[in-house]
Amino acid sequence: MKIVSLNGWGGKLHEDLLAYVKATEPDILCLQEVVHSPESRKDWLTYRDNDQILPQRANFFSEVACVLPDHIAFFCPAAQGVLWDDEESVSSQWGLATFVHRSFPIIGQAQGFVHKDYSPVDYGEHPRSRCAHGVRVYDYEANRSVSVTHMHGLRDLNGKMDTPERLAQARRLLELSRQVSATGDLIVMCGDFNVEPSSQTLALMSEDGWTELVTGRGFQSTRTSHYKKQGRFADYMLVNREEAVRAFDVVDDPEVSDHCPLVLVL
Repeated sequence: MKIVSLNGWGGKLHEDLLAYVKATEPDILCLQEVVHSPESRKDWLTYRDNDQILPQRANFFSEVACVLPDHIAFFCPAAQGVLWDDEESVSSQWGLATFVHRSFPIIGQAQGFVHKDYSPVDYGEHPRSRCAHGVRVYDYEANRSVSVTHMHGLRDLNGKMDTPERLAQARRLLELSRQVSATGDLIVMCGDFNVEPSSQTLALMSEDGWTELVTGRGFQSTRTSHYKKQGRFADYMLVNREEAVRAFDVVDDPEVSDHCPLVLVL
């Protein structure tokens, strides 16, 4: 089973990202920073937040679903706010998405918020709402159940330091993973956690018995050349049984986002 976790950067490099996803053929794709604007027919819209202006692929979720026609697609919105088509405002949802190959029966699912709640009328004040999604599938080839839960951790304008909110979201992520898992399952947690390797978040996971693969296997960054700020870590992949890992990689080529894809083979 191949599991890929990736922050899609709102589809800014969508052509390269779609080609990579299609070629990689993940059994489960955990995609964060996903835009879904079902009322818009535009290819591109613009996100504006004070001095931050970013191009957004208007229907990024639908485009990824189209290149994975044999997958069941789930979109999990954290908020609905406004993107811009020149000076015209367009309602657009923002969140994360999970894609599961149809060959794997989905035998459990959980969706919830790790910070705040759904923001229905705008994206909200920072730090904004964040959600998580978990699926439990049966892997007939390995004769076992596997649960996979991912989140996009909250962004704090002051940086990736430890905060009470980040520690609380880590506890909520653990609880959601437990909701979608059963005794004996092979369990995976992943996503863009938006924390440093020395964070309370990862310390909590370690104390709970998880193995973190990015830092544990010596990778020095989960960011690509498109990321110009300090701090080279944001994304993590954790498992409850390291002996089940056949392969793990942080992919820096091709560059499909300002984040690297994390690829786990069980």
